[in-house]
Amino acid sequence: MKAKIVITPKKAVLDPQGKTVQNALAYLGYQGVSAVHVGKYLEVELTGTDAAAARQALDEACHRFLSNPVIEDYRLEIVE
Repeated sequence: MKAKIVITPKKAVLDPQGKTVQNALAYLGYQGVSAVHVGKYLEVELTGTDAAAARQALDEACHRFLSNPVIEDYRLEIVE
């Protein structure tokens, strides 16, 4: 089993990396990019077959350690 986790800044939080990428894209001629959000992507290999328990444990890990819930959102997907 594998878990895929995407962590991004909340929409209301200033994202200087995203703004830099957006400006660079415009400078290179890529028009129409209204916003860029730079985040983190994690893949976690899991042992066991209980997807519900894995989701609960990883949800807690995301909230306590992997992300900063004050300024970041995360999406968690369990792939069996």
